[in-house]
Amino acid sequence: MTTAPVDVSLSHLLNKPTATLSLLEFSRRVLLRRREAEDLILTTASRAAEDDEVVSTTSRLFTEILRRDPAVLTMTVEVLPAVFPWIQHLPDDAKEEFAEEWLDALSTAAALGSFAEVVGLVASWRSTAEVYADPERSATSAELHDDGTDYGPVPLPVVPE
Repeated sequence: MTTAPVDVSLSHLLNKPTATLSLLEFSRRVLLRRREAEDLILTTASRAAEDDEVVSTTSRLFTEILRRDPAVLTMTVEVLPAVFPWIQHLPDDAKEEFAEEWLDALSTAAALGSFAEVVGLVASWRSTAEVYADPERSATSAELHDDGTDYGPVPLPVVPE
């Protein structure tokens, strides 16, 4: 059995449902491509539950290790560039802040069963690293926040239909 999803069109599922579902015997997931909408993943309920359990357990374990030994935070900050290469552009104190927020978000996500917060947090910190990486944008950002005030997340622009 392969871990890479088998790639088929949604119309294949609609036209040949039995053949499409039989692909799950050879792959953990089937990627359903849609033309004008987000693609879908098809898997079995037991496999989805297994994946959720692995992610949840790993997140909780990592968070508990961190709580028991502060050196783990230092080690986390040291290895994060291998996972998030953009973190190298953050100041050292921001790297530690990111690591703490990321680990807290993982713990919360594991408890809630939703990882949207983690994805949003990483995207936000990546954007921050992009500002630090660009001297011109970084200078503009410093001018806007000379007093260190954080005005929170900026809402996405409304796109007229």
